[in-house]
Amino acid sequence: MDRIGIEFISVFGLPPVDFVELAAGLGCGWIGFAPSPIVGNPHGYPAWSLRGNASLERELAQALADNGVRIALGEGFLIRPGADIAACAADLDLMARLGAGRVNVTSIEGDMARNVAEFGLFADMAAERGLPASVEFLPGFAVGTMQAALDLLDAADRPGTGVLVDAMHYFRTGGTVAELAAIDPARIVHAQLCDVPEVSTWDAYMDEARCERGAPGEGELPLAGFVSALPSHVLIGLEVPMQARALAGIGPGERLAPALAAARALCQGV
Repeated sequence: MDRIGIEFISVFGLPPVDFVELAAGLGCGWIGFAPSPIVGNPHGYPAWSLRGNASLERELAQALADNGVRIALGEGFLIRPGADIAACAADLDLMARLGAGRVNVTSIEGDMARNVAEFGLFADMAAERGLPASVEFLPGFAVGTMQAALDLLDAADRPGTGVLVDAMHYFRTGGTVAELAAIDPARIVHAQLCDVPEVSTWDAYMDEARCERGAPGEGELPLAGFVSALPSHVLIGLEVPMQARALAGIGPGERLAPALAAARALCQGV
């Protein structure tokens, strides 16, 4: 299977079967996926959700089988104040039925003790369904750096768990290539690739992260070093939401084909 895949937010809520067919057409053997869209919809796609929609789930499962594509990363899981992560049980069931390779959670919870408890429960629930669990750190929140994510894993102490490292988040929080290379390879379980300026011009970090990222070579991140520092077994998801191009009428295939070519050239060159 190609090491490079397409992450969910790169296609802005493209309907599930269309997403699978797009990935196959671009030569990708895997995608990231969530039960419903989690970012904007600049193309005006019809609203959809897999929750309670057995027909759409069957269509997606058939499309995955027919096109030789798999869901490597199940997304859309969030630890947040005042909510119980146990409520995601049905979504975990869905990911297990669709054969996801792992499930990932992020957090906007400020209480680290609660993050540890909620992540531990999430990992336990995932393991019961045969799904390895990972955590992705989000700058500006309590689990906001690589070190905070590693500390969370240590405190939760669940076997088989690890960190999803996103290039934008990693370098924007001061991470270096040398520091990444020094981390125990077993602790890094998935990576996401994009390019952005070293210093943001956006007022809100997460708006930029959800809406506007470039292909490798379009920004200023040391991506060759990033890729070379990753464990060789880790899948690399292209996470490149390009809202301005979408609003200009450029479709997902037109946006992603050159981005994938750049990502593949980068990975082959290290």
